[in-house]
Amino acid sequence: MAASSSLSSLIGRWIFAAALVFGTYNPTQYSYISWAFGPDATMGPVIAIVGIILLIGWIVFLRATFLSLGWLGISLGAALLGCLVWLMVDMGWLSLEGEGTMTWVILLVISVLLAFGLSWSHIRRRLTGQVDVDDVEDGRG
Repeated sequence: MAASSSLSSLIGRWIFAAALVFGTYNPTQYSYISWAFGPDATMGPVIAIVGIILLIGWIVFLRATFLSLGWLGISLGAALLGCLVWLMVDMGWLSLEGEGTMTWVILLVISVLLAFGLSWSHIRRRLTGQVDVDDVEDGRG
């Protein structure tokens, strides 16, 4: 039960991270960047509010990821995910020939890194039994 709960919470965190990453920018016209900075865009309160909400989301996700993984963990995670992409290309499972394909892959890797950054403290506690100082101070440990 606990393992499926951990997996579902990781997937839930990835869904929020993917919504943040792909909602901010993607190669289609359906992103905040395309909407706010497109040729027909005029700055108004709705665009400003959505931009501030996205900025808050990025700050929360990036802060949690940097605090839990650090530069070394982020670098190792990016290297691992990059090698997995390389393996999929080498095996013929993924083609980077299409226009914008590399952009989609990079955005996916960023969303996965952010999701693991949010989940790392929980994963480490399950694997090692170690509790983060923040968890103990907040009474969650």
